[in-house]
Amino acid sequence: MFPQTHVFFAEIILEKQGDNITLGSILPDMLLGCGFSHAEAHSKGSDIYHFIRHDSYLKDFGRAVASHGFVPEGLDYYGDEKYQNFERGYCFEKARRLITKTVDACNIPPEMGWWKAHNIVEMGIEMLISSEDHYSEQIKSALNNKGLINDIDMLLHDLWRKKELDFAARLRKFAGLVEIAPASPDSLARKYHFQMRLKHKVDINVKKVAALIDEAAEEVALDISDFFINSSGMVKSNIREIDHN
Repeated sequence: MFPQTHVFFAEIILEKQGDNITLGSILPDMLLGCGFSHAEAHSKGSDIYHFIRHDSYLKDFGRAVASHGFVPEGLDYYGDEKYQNFERGYCFEKARRLITKTVDACNIPPEMGWWKAHNIVEMGIEMLISSEDHYSEQIKSALNNKGLINDIDMLLHDLWRKKELDFAARLRKFAGLVEIAPASPDSLARKYHFQMRLKHKVDINVKKVAALIDEAAEEVALDISDFFINSSGMVKSNIREIDHN
């Protein structure tokens, strides 16, 4: 999922909001490109939480990290990997009928179509979430909390002493890659164009991708609330389990 959706979801799980929750909810995506693969970056939730579980100041940060990825099973697990009786996660299932259009709009080979179509669905969800509340402002607030950012940087250094993560620099880079303002199909498509150029050296058709994001939002509108209710219940249970281990 995209950042404003992760902030929204973490606030459901913890039943409160704050800069520590915001930064925790998006941390796994910021670990990419600093020696962690996508799967590794999304499998550090338990490690981080156990490392700081007795620190009352950062405990909610750890819980928010745990709400995101694959270990423990968080939002991205149910969105990407496996949900109910689907072949994969919710976003992949919703992306099936968008694959051909995504291949055309993104100028990519067919074998990349399902993955990128699931990104389109995630952006449709991001647009819906962004229109509802304060999540853009939450991210902007967290990005400016220099004291907390410094504390998290020291935490990650203590946890992974052989890695030089420079959390503040990673935050700045991340903020340039994603939409942290209120999201629209056009703004999300423009950011996605930048990401696709950076990752795959391809130019997407921004107008077509924006239209697909709108279409994806319509595709999920009827049951996205049920997905969040079901997945949040499972994620709360998963976090309670690591809390007692």
